[in-house]
Amino acid sequence: MDRSDSIAALLNEASETHHVVFRIVDGDDPDWASWYADWLLDHSELSDELGAPPVRSHLVHALVELDAAYTAEQPSEPWEDYYARALVARFGQ
Repeated sequence: MDRSDSIAALLNEASETHHVVFRIVDGDDPDWASWYADWLLDHSELSDELGAPPVRSHLVHALVELDAAYTAEQPSEPWEDYYARALVARFGQ
């Protein structure tokens, strides 16, 4: 499994966890990117996969940008794969 695959799996895990945490509101969280960044930095191997921990605010910004780009482009690949590739390109050591 390469780094992008590992990070895609972490993003999927974050998504599943987020949905459980926000189940009462059916996953609705206007500040989702901050939650994901916190979870990825504090409860996953993202920093190890990237070679160094990204600055939290940079990761939040990247997640918001990736969401907008993915929504605009509507690629056929799963969002986790799209985000993972971009995160490796932006933050990978």
